[in-house]
Amino acid sequence: MSALLAILLLSGQAAQPVSLFDGKSLTGWHADVPDNDNKPDAKPAFITRDGLLVSLGTPMGHLITDASYENYRLVVEYRYVKEAGNCGVIVHASTKRFRSFLPKGIEAQLRSGNAGDFHLFGETLKPRDPKVEATATRIPNLTDNSEKPIGEWNTMRVECRDNTIKVWVNADFVNDGIESSVTKGQIALQSEGAEVEFRKLELTKLQ
Repeated sequence: MSALLAILLLSGQAAQPVSLFDGKSLTGWHADVPDNDNKPDAKPAFITRDGLLVSLGTPMGHLITDASYENYRLVVEYRYVKEAGNCGVIVHASTKRFRSFLPKGIEAQLRSGNAGDFHLFGETLKPRDPKVEATATRIPNLTDNSEKPIGEWNTMRVECRDNTIKVWVNADFVNDGIESSVTKGQIALQSEGAEVEFRKLELTKLQ
């Protein structure tokens, strides 16, 4: 094997997807749930069930990766179990409870009907298209009807490269943010009122 081929193979190995969920435990994650402070017997907001990671919706809080990441593609497969509701994936998360129970970071919204919106918690991001009517805390998604009916699995892809963040929902390109004020941090899943199942949380390092 040539030295060049070896380098290429090693580079390919480094770019292989890595699962952030082992299918049976919350290893690699920790919960931040304000209502459960100093209550060791309190009901958890996040559990594993039948090989899935489940956000129960209550109490409200976040499940946060122990590690921080930058320049990556994150693929999330999720579904609302019983009814439409609210949840989200926060990238570049940092300070816990920056605002109420929310960490500092940038949320790729999973809320039913609004999947792919950006919500900004103490950080800044601009839409690439200046015609998008954004506010200081929200950049709306670019499409309608990208989500599947309640009970069916959706796929969200989030690509964070340098100071840009792009989002796809079920293969539709739904948002494009530039000039992010933050380029790395932890990843967080929300518990925010509705039960949500996750069957894939897969991260690939971007070269």
